[in-house]
Amino acid sequence: MAAPGLRFRSCLALVLAAVAGAALAGPPQVRIETSAGNIVVQLEPERAPLTVKNFLQYAGEGFYEGTIFHRVVTGFIIQGGGYQEDMTLKSPHPPVPNESGNGLSNHRGTIAMARGTEPHSGDAQFYINLADNVTLDPKPTRWGYAVFGEVVEGMEVVDEIGHRAIAARKDQADVPVQPVVIRKVVLLASP
Repeated sequence: MAAPGLRFRSCLALVLAAVAGAALAGPPQVRIETSAGNIVVQLEPERAPLTVKNFLQYAGEGFYEGTIFHRVVTGFIIQGGGYQEDMTLKSPHPPVPNESGNGLSNHRGTIAMARGTEPHSGDAQFYINLADNVTLDPKPTRWGYAVFGEVVEGMEVVDEIGHRAIAARKDQADVPVQPVVIRKVVLLASP
């Protein structure tokens, strides 16, 4: 097993190479492997460079392995990437600046950075839109939620997760009764 510092440097090199090479080879894609099936997302590093770099860093570090989709709101979103199956919140890196003014909209099938009430509080958690949720886009008077990619394969998996039975668990109200575990997030060769 590689030393933690070496693994981190290797992951960071992979992230930087993916973002840098995106302009030459096309936008990077990742496969989110879940207990419900696989979802392939094409990322938008030109429109959301900091958010994509952040997401790829977490993926490269294996942070998402064993996390769950902990929030499912039918007809709205599925959210994951922060809680483990026992509803323990993983400790993320510092948040990234909000890139919601990038021209991308919260349409059905897009992936975006989840955050708290503070606009620049997004870290590891993300959500996938089950519907056109333009109310989450920025307005001249407020920040929105930064879209940084779109599902290109596996939207049927997203929809199936979006129709799961839910119940309250710990401090979360919309947790699937049957957990949907993220097994890993894998960077794919650019299309």
